[in-house]
Amino acid sequence: MQILKIDPRALKGNPDYARRSKSSPQADTLLLATVKAVGIIQPPVVSPETDGGNGFVIQTGHRRIAQAIAAGFEEIEVIVREPTNDTGAMRSMVENIAREPLNAIDQWRGIERLVALGWTEEAIGVALALPVRQIRKLRLLANVLAAMLDHMALGDMPNEQLRTIAAASLDEQKEVWKANRPKKTERADWYNIARALSKTRMFAKDASFGDDLADAYGIEWLEDLFAPADQDSRYTTKVEAFLSAQQEWMTANLPKKGAIVEVNNWGQPELPKKAERVYGKPSKSDHVGMYLDRDGKVQSVACRLSEENKTKSAPTGGAGDDSSEVEALKVRPDVTKKGLDMIGDFRTDALHEALVRAPIDDDMLMALLVIAFAGRNVRVDSGASDTVIGPGRLRRHAARLLDEEGKLDVNMQKVRVVVRSMLIDVLSCRRGMSNSGVVSRIAGTAIRADSFLPIMGSEDFLSCLSRQALEAVATDARVTQRQKVRETRAALVSHFGEERFVHSEALFAPDPKDITDLMKHGETLEEIGVEEGGAADEPRLDGSDDGDSGEPSVDEHDHEDDDSACRTAAE
Repeated sequence: MQILKIDPRALKGNPDYARRSKSSPQADTLLLATVKAVGIIQPPVVSPETDGGNGFVIQTGHRRIAQAIAAGFEEIEVIVREPTNDTGAMRSMVENIAREPLNAIDQWRGIERLVALGWTEEAIGVALALPVRQIRKLRLLANVLAAMLDHMALGDMPNEQLRTIAAASLDEQKEVWKANRPKKTERADWYNIARALSKTRMFAKDASFGDDLADAYGIEWLEDLFAPADQDSRYTTKVEAFLSAQQEWMTANLPKKGAIVEVNNWGQPELPKKAERVYGKPSKSDHVGMYLDRDGKVQSVACRLSEENKTKSAPTGGAGDDSSEVEALKVRPDVTKKGLDMIGDFRTDALHEALVRAPIDDDMLMALLVIAFAGRNVRVDSGASDTVIGPGRLRRHAARLLDEEGKLDVNMQKVRVVVRSMLIDVLSCRRGMSNSGVVSRIAGTAIRADSFLPIMGSEDFLSCLSRQALEAVATDARVTQRQKVRETRAALVSHFGEERFVHSEALFAPDPKDITDLMKHGETLEEIGVEEGGAADEPRLDGSDDGDSGEPSVDEHDHEDDDSACRTAAE
């Protein structure tokens, strides 16, 4: 090491200089005044050029040298040191942090440069007196859109929102930044930006499964660097994989008298009818239901079946068999709710396409129209009361069958088109309020809508199947099962890329129990007097009846007498 006097203008800048963003004008003005008043107190550090030149490269002191030139100094003292292996990257970082602090963007760039030179995060933390978690936080900036980085370099840094922003893709960031870009001199609305980019996170601390299931479902834990350091803050955004792993763990760890139960819209477990929830210590005869709450945690609930339920569920072969009692608890289906939603959409689209394209005889079309009005989602204006039961969409279909004078246009071709359009509006297999129930599946079976179902061997749908259901599909398709669920699923996706696959749950064939329930409703109508052919006794639209005579029947005279009596009473 030696001290030399040298013209500051002859010194060359360091390409690994940590401070890339300009310092504030106030800081530069203060440093210039100090240099003019007392000179440079601490000489800058330079090193000989390593590329064969005779000059010197600045290692530390770029701002002091710049202000010495601005002050008009012809010579300044510098400390000459031999160049280091990292070309002064660490020395530049330490020097600048010790003086005017680098902003977060420049710190991140300096850290990335040191990592590229072989420094570990732990070594950088020790050298800079920074926690390793802080180093990792700064490295999240590598995943941030360049336009956002430019704004952050102005001093407007997000706090914990950086975690959410960095977790999103650059395309997502670009769209959100375009919609939320702040004006000049304004601060960015990082809260709403992060909110628009946020994704549901499932935490490792809530997982009951271990590393084996995590690997099987392809779950990779990420660390929440903004959470308290003394907590397990690992998380994943693969919600379906997390929930599937939880479900498989529950299946493998059910107690002797236990079952997996569904939850309602409020996240509460659905117990069997007339079952009493046990809030205290459960007895040996009580049952345990396991379920996932809204956070994806495994929860358990104890319940006590009533004597009536136990009697109904008891085996006919004798007492002492508890398996039938456990069946009273609802078991988790093979297909998730999302999968059922997808099936509902697939069925509905196939049914509607079949109603447009499939050959349908007129008598079948009329039958479909009749059963469509038995759908759960059909609402009409009641003629028996003043209560409005349905919207006016059905009226628009009826209006298409009227001519300019308001009379029915019985052109059969037009009638067929209107009836098909009405059936498309009425029949639905989607889950929720619009579901027509069993009638939509009867209709789909009748017009062979199964052939219009799409190929369901996609990653999106197969990820909705449980491990057992996925293995069953692989067995049926003669695809070799893999050790990991995601590998089996990938093999099925590849297999079904060349072969049509429709899950059995998506087929239109209705449940025989639903058919029985529908037929019971028909029997109930017959019991109250609404029988088949009852409408044949009513007057025809042309004013005549089924008899040979054009005279009114006895029933019609009776109605006229009733009407006269009503008018007299009203008067």
